[in-house]
Amino acid sequence: MLSNGKKSKKPHNVNDHQIHEKSMSGSNFSTQAQDVTSSSISHSLSHIWELENKQALALSSRRDRLDISELKSELEEIHSLSYSDPSMAEKYELLSSNSDAGTDLTTNSSSSITCSAQPAAAFYSSISLRNDASVLELCESVDRLNQYLKAAKVELKGGVPGKFLHAVIGQEAADVGSVVSTIACAFFLSETRPSSQICVLPVINCRHSDFVMHSELKWLLKTCRVDESSLVFIDEIDLAYHNRFGNLKLVLVNGHKFPSKKKGLNDAPVEEFNPKEDGSCCTLISEKYAETSPEILAGNGFSRLLLSGILLDTKNMNSSKCTSKDRYMATLLIRGSGRFGCSGLYQILKHKISDISDLRVRDILYKDFKKWGRVSGERSKNIPNTIGMSSIGISVEELLKQEEFAQVEVISFLASEKLRLLMIVSGYYDSLKTFKREILVSTDTPEVMRNFLNFFSINGTNLPLKAMRQLDLREELRAFEIDNMLTSRRSIEKLLEEFNMMLRRH
Repeated sequence: MLSNGKKSKKPHNVNDHQIHEKSMSGSNFSTQAQDVTSSSISHSLSHIWELENKQALALSSRRDRLDISELKSELEEIHSLSYSDPSMAEKYELLSSNSDAGTDLTTNSSSSITCSAQPAAAFYSSISLRNDASVLELCESVDRLNQYLKAAKVELKGGVPGKFLHAVIGQEAADVGSVVSTIACAFFLSETRPSSQICVLPVINCRHSDFVMHSELKWLLKTCRVDESSLVFIDEIDLAYHNRFGNLKLVLVNGHKFPSKKKGLNDAPVEEFNPKEDGSCCTLISEKYAETSPEILAGNGFSRLLLSGILLDTKNMNSSKCTSKDRYMATLLIRGSGRFGCSGLYQILKHKISDISDLRVRDILYKDFKKWGRVSGERSKNIPNTIGMSSIGISVEELLKQEEFAQVEVISFLASEKLRLLMIVSGYYDSLKTFKREILVSTDTPEVMRNFLNFFSINGTNLPLKAMRQLDLREELRAFEIDNMLTSRRSIEKLLEEFNMMLRRH
């Protein structure tokens, strides 16, 4: 059990692992809200955001007085210079705050906050900095974290001989909240439960090769100076092997349920590290650090890690599941936002989530991919998964320009996933800020393509398909614009499920 961060004196032995432990969900946090709101926090979150609001208005006013061509000229001039001169650095920062945002980002209800946050996100995605000002100085907290991660990975490579392995693992989605919770929780347990018989290891619940798709995580780890090479991914460790020898314990964080699909782990002892009520798991972990090791939170890099998880989990404090504890802890961690402020940091992270500029076509398709398996009763191993759907946030034309042989990559993706039909559903805003919905279809045979077109002409009257003949496509591909702005992705999914059943019957 995790008992309010106090060190446990209980010796660890194999018998401990015969018990299915439940921890943290029953922790008594109901009486801690008042403690967090004590005089140690000098500014409320609303007061801090009010200051951000005034600053955004001042920047917006100056922006109206600047000529855009003059602004771009100054940016190019400053970008070519060294930033060793403090006055130039200040000028560069002011200009970057007034750059136009190139992407339609999720905004707060306050438009004044948006006008400063969006340009920050657009700026960092479009201009390559010689000295990246978003990267924080290495703080003592992150330095200790890196040393811990490196040592834990070395122990894993050595087979963890003569020790119990406590694997901290989060959701398979591997979003910011899950990854940050996994790392921070493992570090917390290693600091508060020091033992020569235990190796506490954070395990990122995604394949190492898939991590490249998480631009927001790679950016966050880089700016916080966390050593990505010291992380351990789910495909780099055989948890079932350690469980067979009786030395494995799983610590599940961020609302993660037991991984039922993981073979050989059904009898592994489990401990849960989750908040009892709604809110971010990063908030719970931050509270634990504040109680036991407040000096860890003094580091800007470590604060940014936890703050980023809270902001994304609570949708910048606008989610209905956002709690007062989330707001209090975000205030305590405000230093981690740096010069961006909470809203600016949130918008940058949101922009990075949708950033696919460095991804291959295959990575883009895997980013939001779903496929329908066999119907119950079908036992033949020769029957492939019939339908697959990938959702993307760019136009079909832009996808096909992502790399030289993009069309071949789409067809190869269909074959590698053993699909008969792959539908790529595109939803994006054009240059006129008009929402567009397009689909790109690939099939394994011409017959399946004909069946698909006939099915949609009869059953898809609410989402009429308009052929995109301007694209020079291979014969295995067809592209259509859905001539109905109100068409949802879910309505397309339902039609695909019906088409899947039709293929099974035939």
